[in-house]
Amino acid sequence: MNMENTYCEAFDGICCRVIVTADNNEILQRAAYDATATPGTVIGRVEGGIESWLSADETPDGRKGAVLQIWYPKEDIKKFEVELSYRIRQDILVKPFTALFDASKNPAGKMDMMRDVGHCGDGYEWEEENYGRNMIVVPIAIPDFQIERDVGYMRGIMGANFWYMCSTKEAVMEAGREALNAIGEVEGAITPFDICSAASKPETNYPWIGPTTNHPYCPSLKKTLEEESMVPNNVKYIPEIVINGLNIDITKKAMKAGIEAVMDIDGVVSVSSGNYGGQLGDHKIYLNELFE
Repeated sequence: MNMENTYCEAFDGICCRVIVTADNNEILQRAAYDATATPGTVIGRVEGGIESWLSADETPDGRKGAVLQIWYPKEDIKKFEVELSYRIRQDILVKPFTALFDASKNPAGKMDMMRDVGHCGDGYEWEEENYGRNMIVVPIAIPDFQIERDVGYMRGIMGANFWYMCSTKEAVMEAGREALNAIGEVEGAITPFDICSAASKPETNYPWIGPTTNHPYCPSLKKTLEEESMVPNNVKYIPEIVINGLNIDITKKAMKAGIEAVMDIDGVVSVSSGNYGGQLGDHKIYLNELFE
């Protein structure tokens, strides 16, 4: 397997880091997966991922939990608060016996959760000091949802990526699982798309859609595109792993861990990454430099 001498472009973004807790694993997993299920920054929404799972002795309220990251690509805190509130209200608050706590590290600022989440109590919400934190209690039909009033936001790195080019369908899934597991061991990093099958490009024939398929890297278009195709002859699949990290060092560490995890998998032919000629991203991360 070879690694191409190329780089990925990554972007500056803002994110919050929170802990969600619940009474049992089923509800906890549903809340965590639902709240992070739809990567939407390319269409002006938010995206997220599960950073880690926590045991009961690692959470503020002594229940099992999950650390989630939710990201937004622009320095627009008010818009971020609204988009974040949709995820909390629709995917966490509505799950029985859940709670949400701030888990930010050295936050750049704080967001007040009363306006867009607390007022789901329709004016009957109240505040309490619980678990050593200032909590909003939102009265709901299965009493009651609690959320820490102030949630910090941080600045970090979005959109770092690598491609692992495969000759078999089995390699797509096996290498992808290994990469996700390896990245999951890096504190502060998430993979918002998990194994992504649809690399995109910024230019498009249909601007109302947003980013569309990166056609030179579509194996099914190899014959159609002829010399324009960038797909190697022995490659049939080009999955992508996208990584967001709380800082550049975390992001690079996660990229390296993911690439190392796919290198020895049968059917992985080469590793590359997506970039746009250095015109769009705030940062260039060269694959070869990760291993120096």
